[in-house]
Amino acid sequence: MIALENIRPDARLPLPARLKLLMDRELGMGNFLDRAAAHNPARDQAFLFAQRPEGEIEAYSLARLLEVRNAYAAWYHAHGVGKGDVVGVHVPEGVDSFLHFLALTSLGAIAALVNGRMKPEVAAEYLGRIGALGVVADGPRLARLRDAGLDTERLTFHTEPTALPTTPAADATHPGVFPYVHADDDLVMVCHTSGTTGPPKAASFGHRQFFLGKRGRLWNFPPAARNRLLTALPQSHSAGISYLMTATLLGLPTLVMADTGGPAVRAAMRRFRPTIVAAFPQTWADLAEIGLDEADAQHVHTWINTGDAAHEAHIKALIRHGRRPGRFRSRPGSRFIDGLGSSEMGMALFRKVSELGSTDYGRCVGTPIKVVRRAVVLDDDGRELGPGRAGRLGVLTPTRTPGYWNNTEQTVKSSFAGYWLTGDVVYRDERGRFIHLDRVPDVIRTSDGPVYSLPLEEAILIGCRFAADCSVIAVGDPRSPGAQVPLAVVRLHPDAEPVADLTASINAALTAAGLSEVHGAVVARDDADFPTGATGKVLKRQLRERFADHLITTNAGRT
Repeated sequence: MIALENIRPDARLPLPARLKLLMDRELGMGNFLDRAAAHNPARDQAFLFAQRPEGEIEAYSLARLLEVRNAYAAWYHAHGVGKGDVVGVHVPEGVDSFLHFLALTSLGAIAALVNGRMKPEVAAEYLGRIGALGVVADGPRLARLRDAGLDTERLTFHTEPTALPTTPAADATHPGVFPYVHADDDLVMVCHTSGTTGPPKAASFGHRQFFLGKRGRLWNFPPAARNRLLTALPQSHSAGISYLMTATLLGLPTLVMADTGGPAVRAAMRRFRPTIVAAFPQTWADLAEIGLDEADAQHVHTWINTGDAAHEAHIKALIRHGRRPGRFRSRPGSRFIDGLGSSEMGMALFRKVSELGSTDYGRCVGTPIKVVRRAVVLDDDGRELGPGRAGRLGVLTPTRTPGYWNNTEQTVKSSFAGYWLTGDVVYRDERGRFIHLDRVPDVIRTSDGPVYSLPLEEAILIGCRFAADCSVIAVGDPRSPGAQVPLAVVRLHPDAEPVADLTASINAALTAAGLSEVHGAVVARDDADFPTGATGKVLKRQLRERFADHLITTNAGRT
């Protein structure tokens, strides 16, 4: 077994090479592996350590990544994959999505990465909708895809990942030009959205577009000589691919998790001793629920969150651990870099840093990063709103997706006057900071006006110690047919004391925060009461369906 505790940063990219890559204007998502291997003299030294589902750790150097990439590419080439072809990859969580991405982009093909946790019927529909040429999926998933209706007769190939060689065969061949030379606008990947508001959409990513905003990491990311990254991001997601690209370019010692749940991440932190941990919000919720001690996070100075903004209660549970580097000596506590983003934005475009003593919570997502040309709040007619007024978030940025694959209509409807409409409801304060209120489909349309669910969830998690996680949703108003009222669905801490009146306790916290009260509350007894999607996001659409008539049938409506 690899001794993760004793890993040294022997594959780190020398500073002169970092500067050369920083100035390389052709560097992008389609060629970063070859560029890294060309500039890093330690290409035979392992830097990427992949956790396998069986618990084993597999090590990768730049040379080994190239070897696997070339072997996979030869197999794909022999099976008819070439420039512009879309290939579905539906494998267990971990490094495999990244390896297939490298191979497919080296042929000019487009990797369609599908989260291994996605429900079979959803994955089958998605792969059919995007018109995948072929599908690589492990045996159980491939069988479930067939049972769910995937038309395998239409596919050029459908196979298990074990069918692909990991070392090039003696008679392996590649296209005449290999690896493929990407133009700026060439697509490299299609990734699905979370599917929390409907069927997952297929956002596309380009060689240059997807790299924009990330070039700066070559200069400002913590140096590989003194840092280690643990990534619990789903590697089938664009964020997971993005951070593995960063690690590859820098030679940063990185542990790639196959299990992103709290207990597995905590155990891996003890062995690997990361200084940086990157994950989606559900992992932070898990870690906050099970708790960390000083030994778990003693080396961590930075937590990186992307996707949805993280909850204040979960952030505060993390930043009290670890130590931050100082000019003369380290300081207690760590920092939490929160980034609001989406697949369509190309990366997290808003940034907020929380440390011990920070006060700008309350769903504040900070300010736009430099790559954003302009961020605005718009009303339903596309008029810009001033500070303090809630509306739809629009961003003008070159990182935005080129569009949804095979869905021009959805692409056109997702922008207004050049702004990409992210689907979020926000307002901007007088200091230029953006406060996230809700997703557009999740706004609760009460008879007294809109109620936004995210501030309510924040107040519940801060004010109710018994709540490990919660979701506030819209349900039917017993008093006013056609109108909605808020209902809280709460996941309790395992050691929480019994709560005599759940609704009253929650409303006391909401009243103290100056927010609207909920009209009822439910304890989530099982996963069906608190469903999450493939990336760990709570599926509010399913919650609304499950509890649509809860207040009416239980006579729990307030009078």
